[in-house]
Amino acid sequence: MRILHAYKVYLPNVFGGIPAVIAMLAMLQRLGFKTDVLVACQRGVGRKYEFEGVNVEATSSIGTVMSTPLAPTYPFRFIERARSADIVVHHAPFPLTDIGVLLMPRDTVLIVHWHAEVIGRPWLMRILSPFIRHSLRRADRIVVSDRVIVDNSPFLKEFAEKCVVVPYGCDDAYWGKLSSGEQRAVDDLQRKYPRLIVSVGRLVSYKGYEVFLHAMRDVDADAVIVGEGQLKANLIKLAEELGVLDRVTFLGVLESHEVKQYIHAARVFAFPSVTEAEAFGIVQLEAMSAGKPVVNTALATAVPNVARDGMEGLTVPPSQPAALADALRRLLDQPDYAVSLGKAGKERVRAEFSQPLFLSRMQEVYKEALQRRCAVRNGEARGG
Repeated sequence: MRILHAYKVYLPNVFGGIPAVIAMLAMLQRLGFKTDVLVACQRGVGRKYEFEGVNVEATSSIGTVMSTPLAPTYPFRFIERARSADIVVHHAPFPLTDIGVLLMPRDTVLIVHWHAEVIGRPWLMRILSPFIRHSLRRADRIVVSDRVIVDNSPFLKEFAEKCVVVPYGCDDAYWGKLSSGEQRAVDDLQRKYPRLIVSVGRLVSYKGYEVFLHAMRDVDADAVIVGEGQLKANLIKLAEELGVLDRVTFLGVLESHEVKQYIHAARVFAFPSVTEAEAFGIVQLEAMSAGKPVVNTALATAVPNVARDGMEGLTVPPSQPAALADALRRLLDQPDYAVSLGKAGKERVRAEFSQPLFLSRMQEVYKEALQRRCAVRNGEARGG
């Protein structure tokens, strides 16, 4: 079985939740699901490369506008590559794939993996909506991470019968354990930062780091933010203006083992996202695997259903620094309570969000969609 995953970016050039999910799905190659990935360059001439055993093609792009590569050849390459695939997985949102779906082969299975809504830009959505709806109408299955995403989406409601809920997974064995060298590094960090808050994410507006910095004015702790993004300079300036730059460190992008060490050294993991562009937050699972309580926000997405309020963490209203500060202080000042939430989170990931469980569920989605498509095709052939 040959699967083509289509999205705008992939590893190792860009890190993020969706590329990480695609990389996880590529592990199905071990079970005979031959995987290829089609993306677009952020800027520059297209190229082909291999990353961790996966063949990746990145089409040429003249630049990126509103987080979307301007890659005019992408839809044509998508159509051509789809012809040799048994299953095409459209990781939405990416409008260039929606354009390509218009002319993709009729017999090819299409799975739309709906990761998030496009927030804002109403004028752009008026243009894109017909293409998005066509892709959803054409789809054999639509995968979402939580039922709440279907209920709250203006696009998915009319295609609810096609939607299947498959929560993301996490390599909890990796994130939950430390080598002896990693443990020493964690011990050093905890001595340096006895009250440490860690957050991991791209430095973009919907992640809510402006709110986090305002909250830090009223929290007696040190904070580390792991990630890069277009707002980095603005956030550093804001931290300086708020008088918290001496307690907030921007570390940029780290290797995964370094991220793991900081998470294990933390007392609390902060996830302060402010819009529905944050649909799930796989990094919550990584923190929970390490036994850390999470402070997240009450978005109308899966976010507060991952680490649940009073069960695996604390949930606060988005964009409210005072509420965020209160929750962070509560977990810092009540270590026994924080530890109990962390233990519950670790068990929740093991039971409901493990990587093997995610892959098993997705394998069944792919097989069922292909079998259904083959049955329809055979029926049409007999009818002819």
